[in-house]
Amino acid sequence: MSSLPPLEPAREALRRHVLTHSLKTGTFTLKSGRASTWFLDTKQTACRPDGIVLVADVALSLIPPEVTAIGGLTMGADPVAFGVAAIAASRGRSLRSFSVRKEAKDHGVTGRVAGALQPGDKVAIVEDTVTRGTSLFDAVEVVRAFGAHPVFITVIVDRGGTCAEMARSAKISYEPMLTAPQLGYDFGS
Repeated sequence: MSSLPPLEPAREALRRHVLTHSLKTGTFTLKSGRASTWFLDTKQTACRPDGIVLVADVALSLIPPEVTAIGGLTMGADPVAFGVAAIAASRGRSLRSFSVRKEAKDHGVTGRVAGALQPGDKVAIVEDTVTRGTSLFDAVEVVRAFGAHPVFITVIVDRGGTCAEMARSAKISYEPMLTAPQLGYDFGS
């Protein structure tokens, strides 16, 4: 790890966890259809008790104080949003969590939002890993249509490098917890 760029202690601890538990090497076909020699299953970090604490340590240092809710597109956002909200509560910070369904539900509580999101909330949109950003911005549109305001986006790992420009265009602050180069890989590789 000596060839990796230095990080502050919380991010370094998260990086070590991701490299140990979430990084797979070999031959993979990404969601985009492209081939890659590495794959991230960051749910292996977000769904482990020690991992979600590390995710929360970094996320809570980044999420602006005006944020009142946290969530994103199910499944990638769920462990991040729910875990960070629970750990935030144990530290005296109240963040309501929610999921954005991939399709609208037509019975019971209908629509695409499930959870405690409220109209007017200032929202952190989260995801486990992002390559292109399409899932994040699907969630942004649903949250806006619901009447809440996405103000911040973070992900455990940005492996593609395109999300920052998309966020800038949407006028939403964006800061990933980790990036592909911080794991020793080029963006988009």
